[in-house]
This record gives sequence, structure tokens and C-alpha cells, in this order.
Amino acid sequence: MDFYLVRHGEAVSETLDPRRPLSRLGREQVERVARLALAKNPQVSAIFHSGILRAKQTAEILAEHLGLPVRVEPSSGLLPEDDPSIGKGELEAAESSIMMVGHLPHMNRLAALLVNGDVNRQVVGFGPATVVCCSRAGSHWEIAWILAPGPV
Repeated sequence: MDFYLVRHGEAVSETLDPRRPLSRLGREQVERVARLALAKNPQVSAIFHSGILRAKQTAEILAEHLGLPVRVEPSSGLLPEDDPSIGKGELEAAESSIMMVGHLPHMNRLAALLVNGDVNRQVVGFGPATVVCCSRAGSHWEIAWILAPGPV
């Protein structure tokens, strides 16, 4: 089964807007990576996000552009400093593929925990709007593919 870890797109600075929504570039990044992901045909039952505006907007754009008729909702355990073992537990308990949209350093730590069993042994760098597909076979996790938006 495949699971998808996503870092939100670029956000505006806190001085421009303290809620830090996606910037114009951030929206373009997410739209571009969604178009790239279409070729991979991700099938998910839900897209969860941290509840922070930029992650919510990223999740909504992904659902729309991927044509996924899924629920998009906040979930605990996806904030920047949350314990990645919470996310790992949710992924291991999931009965179908899901997508999680979050932040640094959490996404780096969660991917490291899944693949290496050690949050401090980074396996991938999550640039803005990066999507990492993690595959699970039994207790073993591996990275199946990585998509980054590249220049927009």
C-alpha cells in the first residue's frame, strides 16, 4: 500500500499576513506537482492536513487537481514540532492509502522514522510542495518515488 507525505507550498511571509497562506508561487508549485502526480495515478481515501492554512490550501489544491473525490480534513500529529510516531501510527493503522500534508521539520522526521526507524537520519529533503510516496510491505517502509515542482 502507498502513502503520500507532502510539504505545503511556499507561503507568504508572516509580516505580509500572520496566517501565512500560500503565496502565488506556492499555489503554482502545488498545481505543478499535482499535474506531475497525475501520471503516478495516486489513489487515496483521504487527504489529511495540519490545520494550518497553508497546509489546508495545499491539500485542497491537490484534491482538486488530482480529481480525487476524497475528504480533506485536519488531523492531529502533523504540526511542525509534533512527534512523528503519531503519524507513523496513523499510517500503520490505515486500511487504505492516505495523503498527509504538513510542515518541516515534521515531514523530514516522519519519512526518516518510516524508512530508517530513526527521526535523525534524514532520507529525503522536503522542499516546498514536495510529494513523497512511501510504500509499505509488512513492517518494511521504502520510498517509491519523489516529486518536486521544479521551476514554475
